[in-house]
Amino acid sequence: MNLDNMPLARQIDFVFRQLEEELLHSVAGTVIVHIRNNKVGKYGVRHNPIESRDGRLGDKKTEAGMTREQVQAFRTMAVDSLQLKRSWTHGEISFDFSVRSGTGNWSASISFESNYNLANGMFRYQPKYAQQAWRETL
Repeated sequence: MNLDNMPLARQIDFVFRQLEEELLHSVAGTVIVHIRNNKVGKYGVRHNPIESRDGRLGDKKTEAGMTREQVQAFRTMAVDSLQLKRSWTHGEISFDFSVRSGTGNWSASISFESNYNLANGMFRYQPKYAQQAWRETL
Protein backbone atom coordinates (compact mmCIF):
# COMPACT_ATOMS: atom_id res chain seq x y z
CA MET A 1 0.00 0.00 0.00
CA ASN A 2 1.46 3.36 -1.06
CA LEU A 3 0.48 6.04 1.45
CA ASP A 4 2.13 8.91 -0.43
CA ASN A 5 -0.89 9.73 -2.58
CA MET A 6 -3.64 8.37 -0.32
CA PRO A 7 -5.77 10.85 1.68
CA LEU A 8 -5.91 10.35 5.46
CA ALA A 9 -9.61 9.47 5.31
CA ARG A 10 -8.89 6.58 2.98
CA GLN A 11 -6.05 5.43 5.24
CA ILE A 12 -8.39 5.40 8.26
CA ASP A 13 -10.92 3.41 6.23
CA PHE A 14 -8.15 0.93 5.36
CA VAL A 15 -7.13 0.65 9.03
CA PHE A 16 -10.67 -0.20 10.13
CA ARG A 17 -11.03 -2.75 7.32
CA GLN A 18 -7.81 -4.42 8.50
CA LEU A 19 -9.07 -4.48 12.11
CA GLU A 20 -12.60 -5.66 11.27
CA GLU A 21 -12.09 -9.29 12.32
CA GLU A 22 -10.47 -8.19 15.57
CA LEU A 23 -13.29 -5.76 16.33
CA LEU A 24 -16.01 -8.34 15.65
CA HIS A 25 -17.37 -9.67 18.94
CA SER A 26 -15.21 -7.22 20.94
CA VAL A 27 -17.09 -5.84 23.91
CA ALA A 28 -14.99 -2.73 24.57
CA GLY A 29 -11.64 -1.19 23.81
CA THR A 30 -9.74 1.51 21.98
CA VAL A 31 -8.59 1.70 18.38
CA ILE A 32 -5.36 3.69 18.32
CA VAL A 33 -3.99 5.32 15.16
CA HIS A 34 -0.59 7.06 15.15
CA ILE A 35 -0.18 9.74 12.48
CA ARG A 36 3.03 11.29 11.17
CA ASN A 37 2.99 13.76 8.24
CA ASN A 38 -0.72 12.96 7.73
CA LYS A 39 0.15 9.30 7.15
CA VAL A 40 -0.84 6.40 9.37
CA GLY A 41 2.32 5.02 10.95
CA LYS A 42 0.95 2.30 13.19
CA TYR A 43 -2.42 1.25 14.48
CA GLY A 44 -3.99 -1.34 16.72
CA VAL A 45 -6.68 -2.24 19.21
CA ARG A 46 -6.28 -2.03 22.96
CA HIS A 47 -8.94 -4.34 24.37
CA ASN A 48 -10.39 -3.52 27.76
CA PRO A 49 -9.60 -6.08 30.43
CA ILE A 50 -11.50 -9.33 30.00
CA GLU A 51 -13.53 -10.09 33.09
CA SER A 52 -13.67 -13.46 34.71
CA ARG A 53 -16.22 -14.91 37.10
CA ASP A 54 -15.64 -17.90 39.30
CA GLY A 55 -12.32 -18.51 37.57
CA ARG A 56 -13.83 -18.58 34.08
CA LEU A 57 -13.17 -16.05 31.37
CA GLY A 58 -16.02 -13.99 29.88
CA ASP A 59 -19.05 -16.03 28.90
CA LYS A 60 -19.75 -15.77 25.14
CA LYS A 61 -23.50 -15.90 25.74
CA THR A 62 -23.57 -12.79 27.93
CA GLU A 63 -20.90 -10.84 26.03
CA ALA A 64 -21.93 -10.78 22.38
CA GLY A 65 -19.75 -7.82 21.36
CA MET A 66 -19.88 -5.85 18.11
CA THR A 67 -21.71 -7.13 15.08
CA ARG A 68 -20.47 -6.72 11.51
CA GLU A 69 -22.96 -3.87 10.95
CA GLN A 70 -21.77 -2.08 14.08
CA VAL A 71 -18.14 -2.41 12.99
CA GLN A 72 -19.05 -0.91 9.60
CA ALA A 73 -20.88 1.96 11.31
CA PHE A 74 -17.84 2.44 13.57
CA ARG A 75 -15.58 2.64 10.48
CA THR A 76 -17.87 5.24 8.86
CA MET A 77 -17.94 7.28 12.07
CA ALA A 78 -14.12 7.18 12.28
CA VAL A 79 -13.73 8.45 8.72
CA ASP A 80 -16.34 11.17 9.27
CA SER A 81 -14.62 12.29 12.48
CA LEU A 82 -11.60 13.47 10.49
CA GLN A 83 -13.62 16.57 9.63
CA LEU A 84 -13.01 17.65 13.25
CA LYS A 85 -9.23 17.35 12.90
CA ARG A 86 -7.59 20.71 12.37
CA SER A 87 -4.21 21.80 11.02
CA TRP A 88 -1.93 19.32 12.82
CA THR A 89 -0.08 16.60 10.90
CA HIS A 90 1.53 14.58 13.71
CA GLY A 91 -0.34 12.93 16.56
CA GLU A 92 -2.67 10.17 17.63
CA ILE A 93 -6.36 9.47 17.30
CA SER A 94 -8.08 7.21 19.85
CA PHE A 95 -11.48 5.71 19.14
CA ASP A 96 -12.96 4.32 22.39
CA PHE A 97 -15.89 1.95 21.98
CA SER A 98 -18.12 -0.24 24.11
CA VAL A 99 -21.13 -2.47 23.61
CA ARG A 100 -23.72 -2.36 26.37
CA SER A 101 -24.46 -5.83 27.63
CA GLY A 102 -27.96 -7.10 27.10
CA THR A 103 -29.11 -4.28 24.81
CA GLY A 104 -26.70 -4.67 21.89
CA ASN A 105 -26.35 -0.87 21.70
CA TRP A 106 -22.87 0.52 21.29
CA SER A 107 -21.21 3.85 21.83
CA ALA A 108 -17.93 5.42 20.82
CA SER A 109 -15.90 8.51 21.60
CA ILE A 110 -12.98 10.07 19.77
CA SER A 111 -9.87 11.79 21.11
CA PHE A 112 -7.42 13.74 18.98
CA GLU A 113 -3.89 14.35 20.24
CA SER A 114 -1.56 16.61 18.28
CA ASN A 115 2.21 16.35 18.67
CA TYR A 116 4.77 19.01 17.88
CA ASN A 117 8.56 18.97 17.92
CA LEU A 118 10.08 22.19 19.20
CA ALA A 119 13.43 21.49 17.55
CA ASN A 120 11.82 21.52 14.12
CA GLY A 121 10.35 24.98 14.71
CA MET A 122 13.49 26.55 16.16
CA PHE A 123 16.08 25.45 13.64
CA ARG A 124 14.66 26.33 10.28
CA TYR A 125 16.75 27.19 7.27
CA GLN A 126 18.08 30.72 7.41
CA PRO A 127 19.43 32.49 4.33
CA LYS A 128 23.17 33.09 4.27
CA TYR A 129 22.83 36.87 4.83
CA ALA A 130 20.80 36.27 8.02
CA GLN A 131 23.51 33.93 9.34
CA GLN A 132 26.23 36.53 8.65
CA ALA A 133 24.23 39.26 10.41
CA TRP A 134 23.73 36.96 13.39
CA ARG A 135 27.47 36.20 13.64
CA GLU A 136 28.29 39.93 13.50
CA THR A 137 26.16 40.53 16.60
CA LEU A 138 28.37 38.15 18.62
